[in-house]
Amino acid sequence: MNNDFEKIEKRADMRRKISKIFIYSMLSLWAAAVLFPFYWMILSSIKSYSSYNSEYIPRFYPADPTLENYRQAFTQVPLADYFVNTLIFTVLTTALMLAVIVPCAFAFSRMSFRGKDLLFTFFLSLMMIPNELVIITNFVTITNLDMRNTFAGLILPSVTSVFYIYLLKENFSQIPDELYLAAKVDGTSDLKYLLKVMLPICRPTVITVTILKVIECWNSYVWPRLITDDKNYFLVSNGIQEIRENGFGRENVPAMMAAVVVISLPLIILFLIFRKRIMEGVARGGTKG
Repeated sequence: MNNDFEKIEKRADMRRKISKIFIYSMLSLWAAAVLFPFYWMILSSIKSYSSYNSEYIPRFYPADPTLENYRQAFTQVPLADYFVNTLIFTVLTTALMLAVIVPCAFAFSRMSFRGKDLLFTFFLSLMMIPNELVIITNFVTITNLDMRNTFAGLILPSVTSVFYIYLLKENFSQIPDELYLAAKVDGTSDLKYLLKVMLPICRPTVITVTILKVIECWNSYVWPRLITDDKNYFLVSNGIQEIRENGFGRENVPAMMAAVVVISLPLIILFLIFRKRIMEGVARGGTKG
């Protein structure tokens, strides 16, 4: 009897080991597939122009590594100006978005008014509208207001987000109603309760929304490309196309890759620092109760 039990345990243990080996093997393959483009980007950025073009068969290591491409990224094109424009656009857009969506999420989660559920359903239905249609209407509106080639024209269409309102609203709703009622009994205003109680409790989600918006702004391409044709307002994402067309030339791939590495590095560092907060905030926002 004991021998049969031990055999069953050994078989079960063997199945668990095989299952783990299979899972980790698949995860390793997936990680390699995801990370390889980044490795190839960095590898190409430290190859010289002549070395890159002389490779009939691509090498997975640099024969003569150089940082000349990074120098060209800042000298042959105004990449630093693109960085400043993107920083201004990202900071202002994110700050204005938080000023809009936080009170909105608070109103939907705590305040009672006629038609609240119907209005929130209408907000959620806006997520079903294709982005292309929104871009067209925004483009016409900004053009009619004569706000092309301005930071206001870049920023205003991005100061709200239905998804972020929904995420914050679900997170705010997890806070017990008794806490809100107790605060009202003590004479606490809604604004003070939001700033002193709800935001500190929901800090992980607020940080997550902030980081996701920063990433969204930094990677923004289509809208800035439509609304700006003045180089003084180009963002880094638009600057890549400008670099390709009028900077290094289409054939200078190593210099292009160096510029892409420089542009991508801030977001990579930001995600590595706050990745746990992002996962925690998304998990809290998606769990009710």
